[in-house]
Amino acid sequence: MTEPAFLAAVSTSYDTVADTFAERFPPSRLGPLGHAMMRAFAEIVLAESKGPVVDVGCGPGGLTAELAGHGLDISGVDLSPRMVELARAAHPELRFSVGSMTALDLPDDGLGGLLAHFSTHHTPPEHLPAVFAEFQRVLAPGGHLLLGTHLGPDEHLRPAEAYGGHPVSYEWFLLPGERIAALIADAGLTVTARLDEPNPKGAGRSFAYFLARKDG
Repeated sequence: MTEPAFLAAVSTSYDTVADTFAERFPPSRLGPLGHAMMRAFAEIVLAESKGPVVDVGCGPGGLTAELAGHGLDISGVDLSPRMVELARAAHPELRFSVGSMTALDLPDDGLGGLLAHFSTHHTPPEHLPAVFAEFQRVLAPGGHLLLGTHLGPDEHLRPAEAYGGHPVSYEWFLLPGERIAALIADAGLTVTARLDEPNPKGAGRSFAYFLARKDG
């Protein structure tokens, strides 16, 4: 199968910015609502589905470690080899691997939970149905997805640099929350909760968390 072209741009860009990203975005920057969603996700998985969890697009592994601290059996996957190196160095007690959310190296129906924390917005909208279908495939019946993402009015951004002037070639694709919720539902997952968080600076894009369950 031919790898989608956008994946190479994402991998190369995050290899370039990984060290600066890890310094600028520790888990403590998540904010109270984000941490509350992490705790709720962990409690639901532990109470209802009880299976292993994968953090897809784990970056330097801070949230993977936070969820492990809440009692989850969790590992991390990221497209950027440098991000995985940083995650392994910072959290040697956890498992991290290089991989793509478009084709997870996981069996069908095996996960109790899947976290995708601000890791899908570089995916062109035409590829999102396949990504969400992949999430649905690897979740066990009764398993839960927590998706955190940026929201926007169907906006396509092409930044030339990021995180202190590092050159990047990835793109951003911002979608309205209603469209994201519909794509999750179309993949066979039931959205059970949604939390919208306005931009703390009062302007620009906002954020949202979607909690969804695989029925069956």
